[in-house]
Amino acid sequence: MRTNTLGRSAVRVTELGFGGGPLGGLYEPLDDATAADTLRAAWDAGIRYFDTAPHYGIGVSERRTGSLLQEEPRSAFTLSTKVGRVLVPQDPRGRTDEGFQVPATHRRVWDFSRDGVLRSVEDSLERLGVDRVDVLLLHDAESHFEPALATGFPALAELRAQGVVGAVGAGMGDAGLLTRLVREADPDVVMVSGRYTLLDQSALDALLPACVTRGVSVLAASVFNSGLLARARPASTATYDYAPASEAVLRRARRIADVCTSHGVPLPAAAIAFPLRHPAVAATVLGMRSPDEVHANVRAFGTPVPDALWTDLRAEGLLREDAV
Repeated sequence: MRTNTLGRSAVRVTELGFGGGPLGGLYEPLDDATAADTLRAAWDAGIRYFDTAPHYGIGVSERRTGSLLQEEPRSAFTLSTKVGRVLVPQDPRGRTDEGFQVPATHRRVWDFSRDGVLRSVEDSLERLGVDRVDVLLLHDAESHFEPALATGFPALAELRAQGVVGAVGAGMGDAGLLTRLVREADPDVVMVSGRYTLLDQSALDALLPACVTRGVSVLAASVFNSGLLARARPASTATYDYAPASEAVLRRARRIADVCTSHGVPLPAAAIAFPLRHPAVAATVLGMRSPDEVHANVRAFGTPVPDALWTDLRAEGLLREDAV
């Protein structure tokens, strides 16, 4: 599996990355054995970039990711986690964490201060069971962008300067705010969620050009737009950006699927391949919760996609003219 370097750093990532959200019990419970089997399947398939966060299952994803990676040489993989939410222990009293199907053993406290960032990193290293992470990202800072920019990013840059981490940046779904970060700070990488996909190319407005100009790499996350593009034929019950897909979005997705079918390419394969065509994109990051999902995504990733498919999508008005 090919690897790419993140910005001006020395950090390299495989073009297909493992997203750790589902390992935290996102929407549905996930047992330890299945999580371990899923991570092992990803490793055996050649994936060497693993992304997680304290937010995912209030630390469960980090612990599960670390349990596998501790078995492998530290130089053999690239690991990223995120900052912005500090986890504070609490009595779960039988409650389940909102959004993640795990016991509510902790609560999240937003904190983009220097002390908050350092505490978050220290806690993550303990949960992961490693002595360093390769990439640190400000996480979901849309509603906290000013403190994230003013104090959070300088803390990340300080850790980078000390050699504690190799690359720093931010991950969120707001391409405009990511563009501000790229222009006003000095990130190596940004992770953009759902804004450079077959259904939404809004990252082309400003973010991707800014990244090319400033030498910042992009990690494309949520390339299935939370599930709508994950099947060869989008289902009527599919979600788009974590909400039920509208009829208009469903029709558009199915038209894209029809063009893919005419070229013998499954829709998920095209969805994975599309962002990687842009010169700023270093990897796509896919959340996976089972070995079957890993195998399906790896097959899709390896499916050849002819240039004529992109030409036809543009001709049908289903892809922006400036999408490479």
